[in-house]
Amino acid sequence: MGSISLMYHRFDETKYPSTNIQMDVFKKQINIIKNNNFDFYSPDEFDLNFKKTKKNKKFLITIDDAFSSFYEKAWPFLKKEKIPFILFVSTEPVGKFGYMTWKQIKEVEKEKFAFIGNHSHSHEYLVNYNYNEFKKDIDKSINIFENKIGYNPIFFSYPFGEYNLEQKKYISKKFKYAFGQHSGVIDINKDEFELPRFPINEKYGDIDRFNFLIKLLPLQYKLIQPEEKFLLNDQNPPNMNIIFFKEQKNLENINCFSNENGKWDKSKIYLKENILQIKFRGKFLERRGRINCSMKDKNGWRWLGTQFTIKLN
Repeated sequence: MGSISLMYHRFDETKYPSTNIQMDVFKKQINIIKNNNFDFYSPDEFDLNFKKTKKNKKFLITIDDAFSSFYEKAWPFLKKEKIPFILFVSTEPVGKFGYMTWKQIKEVEKEKFAFIGNHSHSHEYLVNYNYNEFKKDIDKSINIFENKIGYNPIFFSYPFGEYNLEQKKYISKKFKYAFGQHSGVIDINKDEFELPRFPINEKYGDIDRFNFLIKLLPLQYKLIQPEEKFLLNDQNPPNMNIIFFKEQKNLENINCFSNENGKWDKSKIYLKENILQIKFRGKFLERRGRINCSMKDKNGWRWLGTQFTIKLN
C-alpha cells in the first residue's frame, strides 16, 4: 500500500500562502485521515519497518523550518491528539524572530510521538555551495544538534528539496533518511535519501485535492535516470528515463506532466518494454523542474514525482 508523507511549514500565517495552512483546514485534513481509517506513522516505526512490505497505508506528518506559528498553533493540537510527526529544524535561525527557541524545541522533542529532524544549518540554496562549503554547513548543524539535544537526528530534509548527487552521497553518510519536496508515495523500493512528500499549503491544500491524494498508491520503479538532480544549462532538459520492474503491469496507461517550457503540460513519453522515456519539448525555465507521472489500475491511481534543480545562470 505504501505510505504518504505530508509536508507543512506555517500555520495561520496568511501573508505566506505558498507555505501556510489555516489551522481549521489542517484539523479537517487530520480528521479526513482518521475518518478513512488510516493510521499515522510514528517516525521510529517508519524507521523500523521501512524495508518491510506494508498492507496498510499510513501517513507521516512532517513540518519544515520550526516557525513560531507551528509551536503556537499546531503544536497544542498535535500534542492533545498525540499525532506523531517530524519537525525539521535549521539550526542557524533558531531563536530568531518568527522561529522557535531551543527551549521550545526541547519541550516538543521530549514527547514520545514528536521527532526532530535536521534541515541543515543555514537553510540556504545549498546546491550553490561547493562541496566543502556544503559539508561545513551540514557538519555545523550536526554539532549544534549534538550540543543542544544530545544527538544528531536520523532524518534530514533538503532545503527547498534541492541537492546534487555529491551532496546526497554525503547526507547518506550522516543520516538514515532524507526527504525532498517532490510528490509521491513511499514504498520499499524508494531511495532512502530521495523520499517524496506532498507539499500542503493554501494553494495545494484544498479539501478536494487532499481527498484525492490520500487515496494515491505508489507507482513503483527501479531507477530514474539521470541520478544527478542538479542540472547545468547544457543538461537542460535532461534525457530522462524511468526504469520499471519487468513484471509490472499497466505501464501503457501512464501519463506524465511537467513544467517544461515554463508551464504545466502533458509530456511526450515513449514506453519500450519496462523503460519509459520522457522527451521534453523544451527547457525548464524555473529553478525547479518538476515531473509527475500517474497511472490508473484496478486498485486506484498510482503516482510518482521527480524534481530537478536547474542552474539558471
